[in-house]
Amino acid sequence: MEIYTVLQILISSIAATSAMTLFSYAVSASARELYKEPVLLSYILTHLHVELSPAVKNILAWILHYTIGLGFVTAYHFIWVHEILDVTWSVSILLGAVSGIIGIITWFLLFKIVPQKPDINFRGYYVQLLVAHLIFGCIAYCVYRLF
Repeated sequence: MEIYTVLQILISSIAATSAMTLFSYAVSASARELYKEPVLLSYILTHLHVELSPAVKNILAWILHYTIGLGFVTAYHFIWVHEILDVTWSVSILLGAVSGIIGIITWFLLFKIVPQKPDINFRGYYVQLLVAHLIFGCIAYCVYRLF
């Protein structure tokens, strides 16, 4: 893979993950709920008894969050480069929806394995997570197309 492609994927994933995260933080603030993915990842790490300082867990949570975004955009790139689906708005919405469903299933399973569940509105969290991933898919598409 050439450096241009790596940068295209990396910048697209950073932009898309950042936009999605800003949306989650905004919904979290307006709904007065904890819908912040990095904070919830840190919560999961804590309740899985990962032996790290709180500061390191928070950093690790952010790294995991952005790495997952990178994984999704890498998958989008593979789908687009191999012409499995076209690089279009409608496909970006579809990919965002699929990513959201994967995210919801993953969070559902993570919340099932931790002994103490966070005190959140789970239905509200999953709805905002789906919308956040639709935004993710659209921003990934926009930035990807810039290259």
